Amino acid sequence: MSDPATNLAILLWACDPDDPVRLATPFFHASAAAAMGAQVEVYFTARSVLLLKPGVAESLYAATDRRKSIHGYMREAVALGARFFACGDALAAQGLSRDALVPEATGLAGAVSFIDRVMDPGWRTLTY
Repeated sequence: MSDPATNLAILLWACDPDDPVRLATPFFHASAAAAMGAQVEVYFTARSVLLLKPGVAESLYAATDRRKSIHGYMREAVALGARFFACGDALAAQGLSRDALVPEATGLAGAVSFIDRVMDPGWRTLTY
């Protein structure tokens, strides 16, 4: 019997900055898992890489009360230990470079890295 999974990889695929009401939940889950002691990795793909562009997540709110920006939720997850990875191909498709990302971005990692987590019995995955 394999060891129970103690880590969480989150894939942000359909998290589009044009629909901010859907953007807080992945970071709530990342924060919760990290607070429970899990190693957490968040993979930004497709248009979700735009959340790593300075100024974008800071200007987005999931609720009309505007108490906390999406960037605020992202910072909380990072403060608890979550690591953020941008897909290089998605960055190129959006006209972004690694050097132009928010400080919370850990580095680059794409499909192979995420699939490695999917295949690892020590990891569980969520896709948004």
